[in-house]
Amino acid sequence: MRRGDYAAAFAIGDATIAARDPAERDDPRVDYHRRWLWDGRAFDGEDVLVRCYHGLGDTIQFARFLPLLARRARSVAVEAPARLHNLLATIPGVDRLLPFDHAAPAKPFACDIEITELPQALRATPADASAPYLRASPAALPAETIGLCYSSGDWDHDRRVPAALLAPLCEGNRCLSLVAEPSELAVLNPAGCPFDIDATASLVAACALVVTVDTMIAHLAGALGRPTWLMLKAEPDWRWTPGAPDTPWYPTMRLYAQPRAGDWASVVDTIARDLSDFQAPHRKAAHGLQN
Repeated sequence: MRRGDYAAAFAIGDATIAARDPAERDDPRVDYHRRWLWDGRAFDGEDVLVRCYHGLGDTIQFARFLPLLARRARSVAVEAPARLHNLLATIPGVDRLLPFDHAAPAKPFACDIEITELPQALRATPADASAPYLRASPAALPAETIGLCYSSGDWDHDRRVPAALLAPLCEGNRCLSLVAEPSELAVLNPAGCPFDIDATASLVAACALVVTVDTMIAHLAGALGRPTWLMLKAEPDWRWTPGAPDTPWYPTMRLYAQPRAGDWASVVDTIARDLSDFQAPHRKAAHGLQN
């Protein structure tokens, strides 16, 4: 998947599915994010339930494939965290949105598929469902506002960037924190970003640029089609190629991988230099208007 050899990836997926024990399908003894659902069964003309067992970022990334599924299924229902429902409702082809309750999951449909299994089931690649595919009303922010996200939650602490390292990006720029906690950075919102997906999506939609670590904010910004600069650890997971400057998943995204493990300072230094080039055309245009 990382090198774009999707035929080989799908062949590996087929072999994996064939080797599985059917009794382990949607196994309640296994953590949700490690479960598998799709066993290769046909879904054309069937009522399909897409279950979102992974994180918010994974759900946002793979939601792009829902319209492709809808063209083939009789109906598509999506079982997802309720706080994502308003965003997912902007994607065509979804007939129903069901809240994902760990204690009371929805009953199985004729065909259940976990959302990250959609590329395998559909034989679809990022080129088949390119961004942007989500919509949100932009918040009222000053022009040229830069959104900053330095925290990645508890899943992988190595993805986090010490907030203080981003201080140079705030010098001479209007910056906004996209982290749901107070910030000591010189940002427009020192109290932090609301812990609310809809409010966050509106802020992201209004940003001229989003600089973020590998977390839900990165997928949200990419899915909304915002210019996004992604700070990556030296060895990121399969969806990002560390030596590449871009990614087929999000055409408006630029990748900044650590040159060596733990070296966030070099990443931020490169972003600071590139930021001057990014803003130069905007500032030149603004200067011309003032004259």
